[in-house]
Amino acid sequence: MPAPADAQSIHSTATTGTVRVELDIPVILDDKASIDPFLVVFSPGDLENPKNWSRIKRWYLTLTGSLLVLAATFSSSAPSPIIPALMQEFGISPEVGTLTISLFVAGYCVGPLLWGPLSEQYGRRPIFILSFFGFLCFQIGSSLARNTASILVFRFLGGTFAAAPLANSGAMISDIWGPKERGAALAIFTVAPFAGPGIGPIVGGYLYQAGVSWRWAFWVISIFAGVCWLQIILTVPETYEPTLLVKMAQERRRTTGDERYYAAMEKNSKKIADRVEAILARPFKILFQEPMLFVLTMYLSFIYGCIYLLFEAYPIVYTEGHHLKPGPSGLVYLPLPIGGFLAVVVYMFFVNTGYSRKVEEYAPEPVPPEYRLRVVMIASPLFTVSFFWFAWTSFPSISIWAPLASALVLGFSICWIFLGLINYIIDVYLVVSASALAATVVVRSTFGAGFPLFASQMYAKLGPEWASSLIGFIALAMTPAPFILSRYGPSIRSKSKFAPPRPSIKVSA
Repeated sequence: MPAPADAQSIHSTATTGTVRVELDIPVILDDKASIDPFLVVFSPGDLENPKNWSRIKRWYLTLTGSLLVLAATFSSSAPSPIIPALMQEFGISPEVGTLTISLFVAGYCVGPLLWGPLSEQYGRRPIFILSFFGFLCFQIGSSLARNTASILVFRFLGGTFAAAPLANSGAMISDIWGPKERGAALAIFTVAPFAGPGIGPIVGGYLYQAGVSWRWAFWVISIFAGVCWLQIILTVPETYEPTLLVKMAQERRRTTGDERYYAAMEKNSKKIADRVEAILARPFKILFQEPMLFVLTMYLSFIYGCIYLLFEAYPIVYTEGHHLKPGPSGLVYLPLPIGGFLAVVVYMFFVNTGYSRKVEEYAPEPVPPEYRLRVVMIASPLFTVSFFWFAWTSFPSISIWAPLASALVLGFSICWIFLGLINYIIDVYLVVSASALAATVVVRSTFGAGFPLFASQMYAKLGPEWASSLIGFIALAMTPAPFILSRYGPSIRSKSKFAPPRPSIKVSA
């Protein structure tokens, strides 16, 4: 049952070291030495607290959150093999056909800014239900579309609604896991954004090869979205603590008849429009005032854009160069999620266990954020190598297994780069980490939407070898970033307006 605790205003000030950040989120206190006995909070060991649920339940929710992200990212890439069918039926150009992919990913730019603040006002569960219902409806609309404009509009709106798990699945995982346990859960969760784009073309390719209508690609997406929607309704509970505490306060008032019981969120007098405005503005304020975050966001966005660039590069190399049929052409994306899965296994058994030892070593102080960059320092050169590898093994005269092997390294490196940098951003920015990550999601989604639009022309004019090499040279220029941050990170953080002071790495480490 909830226990009383000190009362604080919803719109409060968090002070960490010398950093003073205004928060527009509910403050949950666990101090039992109460000044206000009517403020409802969780007591230690309270089973109503999501972090105290059984491990089986929490792992189920972790896997469910990952499945929702998989559904969203699968839907972004599944129509890519059917673009020729759309071109034939509606008489559109290849560039317009590519918009079916780009506009869906462009929806990711809008969705996180919408669903994130709404989930902090109404809870995770109702937003998941609403967004996936909209996602389902717009996929059905794409299936029944009679013209190009309808498909493009439905794809953009579908991506906007599908973006909910990109913002809220990670938040749900943070709701149910403590800091020490969260690493393994986030490692598994990180595979989903890369597995979806890798699996989607396989399904779409075999549908196209089977000769069925292009509409079946959207019907498959609709079925996937519908199953996920039913799963949310039937099995996903509310996990957002402020929302749960409001329900507890309401129940306490009902059972006791005492209207003085309240949850912190109920005392928020700020209008939702004002709160949403503040939340929408904060990510960009932090992004443009923090050079370190800006550089990391550009690096993550470039890598994310390269994933979607491959939807144009792979057909040129494998379908045209190696003369693969549409079905097998979809299978060439499979090494990406396999590489990501291998990265997660290695991370959980070696990197995460090593980090746990560092937690004990530095206790009671936090581990310096620069330790998160060690995996990035390994993965960043691997990412560069993988593109040069792909570039100069993409000749039709070379065995197809050579460029496919490069995708394993590419998937491995992408997963480690994202794991390391996202954890680094969280460790550096602490109380404003959600806003910092929101900025990276919006910018990287812009890159993901834009890269396919110029990829086909670039690969056609430069050829697969030099086009992929150009990407490799850009990646090479960005490779020193984690090494520079590892060396100068503490000094840069000391000048930050948003990052609280953290300890430096010990020389003996």
